[in-house]
Amino acid sequence: MIKRILCAAAVAALLASSALAAEKPVRIGFSMSKTGLFSKAAPSQLTVYNMWRDRVNAAGGLNIAGTKRKIKFVWYDDESNPSKVGAIYEKLITSDKVDLLLSPWGTPNHLALAGVAEKHKFPVVGNTAASVALRKVRPGYIWFPTSLFPDRIAVEMTKMLKSRGVKSVAVIANVLAFPQENHKFLVPALKKGGIKVAVSAKYPPNISDMTPLLVKIKAAKVDGVIVLSFPADTFLYMKQAKEIGIKAPVQFLLVGPTIPVFRQAFGAYADGILTMGHWSPYQKKWSGALAFFNAYKKRYKMEPDFLDSALTQVSLEILEQAVAKAGLNKEKLRKRIATSTFQTINGPVRFEGVQNVLLPTGFLQIQKGQLHIVWPKSMATRDIIKR
Repeated sequence: MIKRILCAAAVAALLASSALAAEKPVRIGFSMSKTGLFSKAAPSQLTVYNMWRDRVNAAGGLNIAGTKRKIKFVWYDDESNPSKVGAIYEKLITSDKVDLLLSPWGTPNHLALAGVAEKHKFPVVGNTAASVALRKVRPGYIWFPTSLFPDRIAVEMTKMLKSRGVKSVAVIANVLAFPQENHKFLVPALKKGGIKVAVSAKYPPNISDMTPLLVKIKAAKVDGVIVLSFPADTFLYMKQAKEIGIKAPVQFLLVGPTIPVFRQAFGAYADGILTMGHWSPYQKKWSGALAFFNAYKKRYKMEPDFLDSALTQVSLEILEQAVAKAGLNKEKLRKRIATSTFQTINGPVRFEGVQNVLLPTGFLQIQKGQLHIVWPKSMATRDIIKR
């Protein structure tokens, strides 16, 4: 009799403990570039974080090894300053004691986060970043689902340009880390591929007038213009290229054309612009891609960013699937992320080291107001067109 009473009490205590755990929200921390240089791009990430949280909470909460808990975000503005990112993530881990982490926006901020994640052995799935330097981070606590690493972009860009019959190009690059890393690998790859680099120049991140550079490019009469840009200078290039009359049949802009307002701002003039990216809702092979696109459009009355929003969603799907199996134990979660294959809106993801090895490096093109994958052909949704 006593044993039955004790057993019943233990079961009741276990149920009460489970109920209490289910009521307690899971705290998820991150920094966000709400202000500063990256603030025009960061909303493409934050909107997806918010949409995911609300969807998961509406379904009862995040499945943590069988127990559902509502999500509560804890986040701070990093002011687009990588030096602030490290301090914010230290605070999130040591003072706020969050249960999980999401990543900040952009490569410089991920570089700042990587050391903190390693120091505290706190697993983080990155999203809006790619860097050979990041790929060299000792594997263990941060991963990148993209395939858009600069050395791979250089190889595929050269192949794509040669397939279009491009003989000469101009390459101009923002002095920030990601554009410069692309410049470092791209210029030698182009020359090795027999493509003449007629113009090669750098410009500051706060540039307000590209006229001298664009006049030089126009005079060079190149077949292709490659602008290794971030969003603000991407918009500036388009405005001034139109004014000056840059008519190269191939024009590539690194970061910015996937943001919906880019196509709204430039309309038909944006047709034919190429950019980096490997996701499109029009790729029918990827389960959930179109559903994500439609859900985002319904909520925000605009399309998602085909680069950053898509990668953010992929990182959340990976985290969600991993936590469902491993729970919140950091080492179990690390092992699950490092060794599993995940199904996402951008196809299957599997990591070797820090990099997704199942996704080809790709490029997008604006065609009649839509963004389509045009390279490589194995996952293309349209053929490349000339401007």
